[in-house]
Amino acid sequence: MENDPQPLDQNQCRQARLARDARFDGLFFVGVKTTGIFCRPVCPATPPREHNVRYFPTALGALQAGLRPCLRCRPEAAPGSPAWRGVQTTLSRAVRMIDNGEWHEQTLPEFAERLGVSDRYLRRLFTQQLGVAPLQYANFRRALFAKQLLQQTALPVADVAHRAGFGSTRRFNTVFLQTLGLNPRALRRAQPAPPTTPCGNGLTVFLSYRPPYNWPALRDFYRARHIAGLEVVTDNSYSRSFTLGTCTGVFSATQMPAKHGFQVELALSDPRHTLTIIQRIRHLLDLDADASVIASHLKKHPLLAPLDSTGIRLPGLWSPFEAGVRAVLGQQVSVKAAHRLVSKLVTELGAQVRADSHHQRVDGPHLLFPTPAAVARSDLAFLAMPDKRRQALRALAKSVAQQPTVDGPLDCTGNPYQDWLSIPGIGPWTVQYTAFRTGHPDIFLAGDLGVKNALRNLTDRTGETSPFDGTRVSPWGSYATLLLWQSLAAADKS
Repeated sequence: MENDPQPLDQNQCRQARLARDARFDGLFFVGVKTTGIFCRPVCPATPPREHNVRYFPTALGALQAGLRPCLRCRPEAAPGSPAWRGVQTTLSRAVRMIDNGEWHEQTLPEFAERLGVSDRYLRRLFTQQLGVAPLQYANFRRALFAKQLLQQTALPVADVAHRAGFGSTRRFNTVFLQTLGLNPRALRRAQPAPPTTPCGNGLTVFLSYRPPYNWPALRDFYRARHIAGLEVVTDNSYSRSFTLGTCTGVFSATQMPAKHGFQVELALSDPRHTLTIIQRIRHLLDLDADASVIASHLKKHPLLAPLDSTGIRLPGLWSPFEAGVRAVLGQQVSVKAAHRLVSKLVTELGAQVRADSHHQRVDGPHLLFPTPAAVARSDLAFLAMPDKRRQALRALAKSVAQQPTVDGPLDCTGNPYQDWLSIPGIGPWTVQYTAFRTGHPDIFLAGDLGVKNALRNLTDRTGETSPFDGTRVSPWGSYATLLLWQSLAAADKS
């Protein structure tokens, strides 16, 4: 989070930039006094002398110091800050929503109302904590995203402005120059042509992560649960269809380990949602996690220490509703049985992706996950499960359909789905699993049967007699849960 940077260790920053250590990419930025630019610690340029360097915890801080983003290492493409940096405050929620492109075509009072505060109070929070007004911060994020599109795609400048959330090209040009000290058209002319040109509403972008990244483990989790027509999992890629409001589309993310990132091909029906969708893809693949810190923390627990947590990442889902549905269908059944139920639901109620939203491949995703309204209208008689569970699923769908914002932005603070407990047939495990699959970092599923079996196996192996204390793995309970599931899967294969 931009608003809660961690104190910088100057010596650690120096060692990281000199080694071009990708594990620190996005965790700090390097300002160079002699050139007036700021870089990522992985910048391939000749490292400047230490006395000419100043370290910044955020790109915003570097820009406020009057520095321009490097055109070579592209700071706007660095991995984001891990979720645990933020605190549960109005400011952190506002920053997260702006970062995710959720302040779009709204006035400041309207945006403040979504947060439950006055625009005056919100303006004071931003000014006191960040040194900029809310709109200035939003323009900073939009300008950085626009720079990424200008340098990674062949989209016309007017299209870049539209996708980045600017109301007009003229306004975009002014804000871009004021914020970054760069002329967008001059920047575009200076870039080599991308290998492919955009077609329709499609584009290709590169999304970075901090290594290590255990793609095989994430891939296998998705592969065991993938729904034909909705998702495609290959050895090095994950593809799926999606819905965001009235926008539909398809993305395909291919891992490029040598470059520490994913090449993402994206096609969508409404380009105005480009930033929000790209941020959700980052979230779904857990690209902004600091895996080294998480693994180091999990290793401290005696039962988890023997397990390989290197590069661990959470396997996200597109929306809270989808996660909740999968949780309900997974109640008290095996992974295979839950998979059959979800597949049947998608086949029966999933709409076709709109033909104009992408160049559809025969073997690619072509079905959308059912909407809450579609599930609420159905009697679900085609699902082979107890009727009480069908009623719970329909009640959940009705609840989400009546409050569409619940299925909107992903929220990884607190437990945002607690009100679902009032729905008959939905208990704590379902709510916790939903939070886990939507990226909450600290959900330890102590009551999950798989977790219990994994802990029993590890206790037998290590001889540890003390009961497992879930609070000791906080704030990374979700990663501990996943690690235990992975250990159980590995034991089943051996």
